[in-house]
Amino acid sequence: MSGADEDAVAEDDAGAEDGVGADGVVGVDGDANADGDGATPERDDRARSTRREPVVVVVEPETPGNVGTIARAMKNFGLSDLKLVDPPELTEDGEAYGFAGHAREDVLPNTDEVTFDEVVANYHTVGTTAITGEDDRSHERFPFKTPAELRESLKAVDAPTAIVFGREGRGLNNEELSRLDEVCSIPADDDYPVLNLGQAATVLLYELRELTVDETQLPDTAVTRAPEGDVERFHEFFGDFLAATGQREHVREKNALLMRRLLGRAHPTEREVHSLLGTFRKANAKLEHAEHLAAKYDEPVYPRE
Repeated sequence: MSGADEDAVAEDDAGAEDGVGADGVVGVDGDANADGDGATPERDDRARSTRREPVVVVVEPETPGNVGTIARAMKNFGLSDLKLVDPPELTEDGEAYGFAGHAREDVLPNTDEVTFDEVVANYHTVGTTAITGEDDRSHERFPFKTPAELRESLKAVDAPTAIVFGREGRGLNNEELSRLDEVCSIPADDDYPVLNLGQAATVLLYELRELTVDETQLPDTAVTRAPEGDVERFHEFFGDFLAATGQREHVREKNALLMRRLLGRAHPTEREVHSLLGTFRKANAKLEHAEHLAAKYDEPVYPRE
């Protein structure tokens, strides 16, 4: 066995760590010219509810664990239809089911075995590769989209879509890529742009989540700005505080304006403003008491510098 062959075996034995290598990312159907102009949240929600769910295809996967990882990523991001071209044996007590998490309950057991020709014939496809062409002299790998660009173009697509991943060690070859409709590549460090197959699937499906996930586990983070009356009351309190500090008038005016600009950018909530009001109310009361004591005992209000 040559040194190069030994290196290739070591890569495969490592769990396809360099999987997406020359080519292993995805193929998804999309309209390269769709620009998504005029989109609104309501329109996006309606489009998502009627858009066909993309299928995920893995061509000749070598490691069952990677199949399980992809199934788990699919479940994480709202996909359920996994198709495999010439896969290894997947047993319930093997790596695939061990890596699949809850996807072992539905995505993995319902996997279909298909041929590459069937995928090309029945879906609009986008093949993904770590190695792209630099210009249009390489039509198999150029032009290409990043996952974020692909997401935007797919928003206008209403067609059966297949996300096609290549082999762990070699990805999709030029002949296969030439039969797919679009090319997608994940930007990565130029010194080592090759992602593990499962990692590449997770990154890409995450970027496409706006097309496949109706609701996430994250709470609504919309912030309601405090009523303007409360904000203005705070500025009054802050003005009294500045006056009590003994600063010169032009300094107080500058600081008051800086505070107004700061709150204008921050859009504080009602609770935040009320907390600040309470703090400055107490501070102003203490400063007023200090002035009273200073006058009573004929002491300077402010410490001598």
